[in-house]
Amino acid sequence: MQLHGHDIGVCSWSLRPADMAALVAAVKPLGLSHLQLALEPLVMLDDKRKHEELGHLRQSGLKLTSTMISFPGEDYSSIARIHQTGGYLADETWAVRKQLTIAAAKISAELGTTLLMMHIGFVPHKGTGGYTTMLQRIREIAAALGQHGQTLLMETGQEKAAALREFIEDLHVANIGVNFDPANMILYGAGDPIEAIGVLAKYIRHVHVKDAVASNQPGEAWGAEVPFGSGQVGAKRFLEALHRVDYRGPLAIEREAGESRAADVKVAIEALRNVTP
Repeated sequence: MQLHGHDIGVCSWSLRPADMAALVAAVKPLGLSHLQLALEPLVMLDDKRKHEELGHLRQSGLKLTSTMISFPGEDYSSIARIHQTGGYLADETWAVRKQLTIAAAKISAELGTTLLMMHIGFVPHKGTGGYTTMLQRIREIAAALGQHGQTLLMETGQEKAAALREFIEDLHVANIGVNFDPANMILYGAGDPIEAIGVLAKYIRHVHVKDAVASNQPGEAWGAEVPFGSGQVGAKRFLEALHRVDYRGPLAIEREAGESRAADVKVAIEALRNVTP
């Protein structure tokens, strides 16, 4: 499906499939042929089982917009907990998560895509030792991904857009980009997503379609994710902002809350379809 010049896909984890066969069966009724694929379930499998799972995907005809890796132990129960447990900054999980990322990069390359997304964790304030550590670790990850033809996509949300852009430019790494998630900017209290598109424009390589309403304690308590089109993002202004910066890449619908995920994905498709130029 294409809408407004974009391939429309869905994030595999939004559909909570038990396995690859279930994922393929869940995507088909949505009328979509594109998918952003979570790799965490696959990197944990032995080679035989992984081959079987990937066989279902290859036979499906679904096309990948990118892949994604997340990590065991990441705790999204609160902003404070994900600050402590997310991404690559914690010393006790760094080595294992680096190896999982490299394993994901190999699968991503095998599947023929070149974009691998992750939450790298909260970037510490510039000028602190933690900032230098994060620069060093993301350079290591990017170098490892580069050996497999992959570009590292950092997802938005934890930092304000200007801080994320400064971090990217301090990395001095070519194979780095942004997976832009407008709802995350609201959920984390990190600023207006429409303004953020302009700030991050040249780094945006992949985009999530997701919506949210802000918390009354931005940055301290989560906002609430809602079906796309019913929150504070604004479908029309969102698409217009992407077009202003000449982003014409894929839009992957992500839904991580609620018990009617497939129905909410359909709501998002209609919200996109109903935007008038």
